[in-house]
Amino acid sequence: MPRKRIIPDAQVFAIIQRLLDDGGDKAVSFGSVATATGLAPPTLVQRYGSRDAMVRAARLAFWDDLDSRTGEAIAATVGKGPQGLLKAIGPVKAADIAADLRDPDLAQRAASWRATVEAALAERLGSGGKARESAGLLFAAWQGLAFWSAAGPSDLRLKDAVKRLT
Repeated sequence: MPRKRIIPDAQVFAIIQRLLDDGGDKAVSFGSVATATGLAPPTLVQRYGSRDAMVRAARLAFWDDLDSRTGEAIAATVGKGPQGLLKAIGPVKAADIAADLRDPDLAQRAASWRATVEAALAERLGSGGKARESAGLLFAAWQGLAFWSAAGPSDLRLKDAVKRLT
């Protein structure tokens, strides 16, 4: 009798994210995840219930990880400027976030993360309405650069945006 294969959810979610990155939403099925993980499709059905629930669980794990990374970056860059904070957070695929905006719970996670990042940027830019406005513009420039990077390099650099907004 073969031994049951056990893979933690985090590993399954990483594989789902890779499949999403490589082939988009249509690349994720119980069959494709089963092939990539070595788990049987019925095991995945038993764990997650449906394909959409499996993908949603993976995306919620993504947001948990991003929130954690962001908190660590905020703490590690106290006293540094806005560009240092954004570099510490690291690259965030704007296309992943855009896909999540169709789900109300994931959209709320995205909005909460954005508010956290903008508040941390505003602290680094000063105080008052001008700092909050500049933080919002800088966040939009950062995510815009991330989104459009797939179309090729841009002449705009994050450090240039920071200079113009401060």
